Amino acid sequence: MTAPHDVNRLLVVGSGAMGSQIGMVAALAGIDTTIQDVSAEALERAEAQLRERIGSSVAKGRRTQEEAEAAFRRLSFSTDLEAAAADADYVIEAATERLDIKRQIFELLDAVTPAHAILATNSSTLGSSSVADATDRPDRVCNLHFFNPALVMRAVEIVRNPETSDKTIATSVALAERLGKRPVLLNREIPGFVANRLMGAVRDEALRLYSDGIASVEDIDTAAKDALGYPMGPFELMDLVGLDVSYLIRQATYEQTGDPADLPHPALVALYEQGHYGRKTGKGWYEYADQ
Repeated sequence: MTAPHDVNRLLVVGSGAMGSQIGMVAALAGIDTTIQDVSAEALERAEAQLRERIGSSVAKGRRTQEEAEAAFRRLSFSTDLEAAAADADYVIEAATERLDIKRQIFELLDAVTPAHAILATNSSTLGSSSVADATDRPDRVCNLHFFNPALVMRAVEIVRNPETSDKTIATSVALAERLGKRPVLLNREIPGFVANRLMGAVRDEALRLYSDGIASVEDIDTAAKDALGYPMGPFELMDLVGLDVSYLIRQATYEQTGDPADLPHPALVALYEQGHYGRKTGKGWYEYADQ
């Protein structure tokens, strides 16, 4: 088997819920990590949320105070992409799910990272081939897709593009394992990868049952949890992930396939257009009075 590169410094581009938690996972695993974002305010929010989350974990006895303090010493926050990327061995892009933005980021990363650095995207729908040609290193580009919440969920999907090298895959698998994750390797790109295709099939059927008046949102979620053993129902999960994220993922999938069946469900579109994104806005399929 091809030997992996060492990853001593990690850069995460994007400080949203996914990016910030991915950065924290790496810091907890002993890797010097920088979370970069163009917005200083977004970085401040990300750090505050991480400190609250890790503080809660310490209070519950899941981590020690010493482990938490050591992780935060390894974690830095920066608005300067060029400086943050200068000595990165591995970069994980966790920006918004828009191809034009991702291509701009990868073009810039290619120019400012060391030649050996691997550039991965956390995208859950866009294969890395869609950004690899924005670089001069398509062999060192892949998907490294974490699941929300990244601090908790163990699976990480690693997806080759047609030019991804064996060294890149070996390094990505080794990194995922070092982070305490279980890698799921996809040998070729397919819209939605593995987990989201499985989850999407359940979500689509739940939306059909609801829109056809077969059962309520609450009862469909109850069936998923109490009959199938799911930790939460499909509507609860959509609210947790964000209906805006679900909408954009469906749109991105449709743009890849051109299949009208991949368009967002009309009921999801209606909530998205009303600005009801789930827990983050206080309303989605359910209402959240505490938000």
